[in-house]
Amino acid sequence: MNDPLDTVFAALADPTRRTILTMLLEDDMAVTDVAEPFEMSLAAISKHLTILTRAGLIAQEKRGRVKWCKLQPDAMRSASVWMQGFGQFEPVNLDAFERFLEAELLNDDAKPEA
Repeated sequence: MNDPLDTVFAALADPTRRTILTMLLEDDMAVTDVAEPFEMSLAAISKHLTILTRAGLIAQEKRGRVKWCKLQPDAMRSASVWMQGFGQFEPVNLDAFERFLEAELLNDDAKPEA
């Protein structure tokens, strides 16, 4: 895959990798800590981390003997911009939507039955 957007979407296609990204939202994590909640080998987690690194979604660095992972959220910007171009993925204000539905239901109740 030569297109960076393809690489990002391919990396995001896997649920394990999406879970790892969610974990890294909190803080940087050691590779062993990233691997802990998963029922797979450290080698398998390392492959997932390599894919995330190649996509630019995370950075890995060695601190002493420990390899750390850090989220790189700017890498998702191109994917976000691409999706927003369709207009279907803009943030939804759920409170406003709930008020709209309540108003519609009230209007339906107020209408005389034919």
